[in-house]
Amino acid sequence: MCSLGFARSLGFALIPLATCCIVANVLLFFPDGKMIYIQEDHVSTYVWYFMGIGGGGFLVLIPACVFLGMGKCVDSCGTESCAMCGSVMAALVGLAGSGFCFLISALALLKGPYCFTKMGWESPFKDDRGQYLLARERWSVCTQPTSVVEWNVTLLSILLGLSALEFLICVLQLISGLVNAVCRPCCYKQEYSLNA
Repeated sequence: MCSLGFARSLGFALIPLATCCIVANVLLFFPDGKMIYIQEDHVSTYVWYFMGIGGGGFLVLIPACVFLGMGKCVDSCGTESCAMCGSVMAALVGLAGSGFCFLISALALLKGPYCFTKMGWESPFKDDRGQYLLARERWSVCTQPTSVVEWNVTLLSILLGLSALEFLICVLQLISGLVNAVCRPCCYKQEYSLNA
């Protein structure tokens, strides 16, 4: 029962993380808080991968719901090992989602924003392998949307941090679930043989 409480606490931790990932990804579609950029297709292509909405958001909400509902699963299927096997599968889904979110956010951060410069609409930092992140004086090359570099760097960094936490939580439950699914039946068999 201790492992069920641990899984439930991890489920509760995943819900706000997934929600924040969804919000951060949605905000990336509206640099400068305006809809005109999305209407004219002037947002980074990586935003359209929905890394925060799909990966770090809805795919992570699946394991969160499974972890929270494990007590009901034990009541219906009768064994904690069965519930733990289900939590392992759900943790793998969460790992895939958070890993996808982390990877795409990192690539988007390295490429930099899509913005208007003297040369027109482009990704001015796409070939400098993220060096623009350490050269803040170069950010002024983007004239529209206003403060788009700060906007992207902040939101993508948030997505990186949140998805890393989600990944860690899913790894913890994966390990806990595997240990409980594999070791508990063995322990019960040993107890039974000792009592017999």
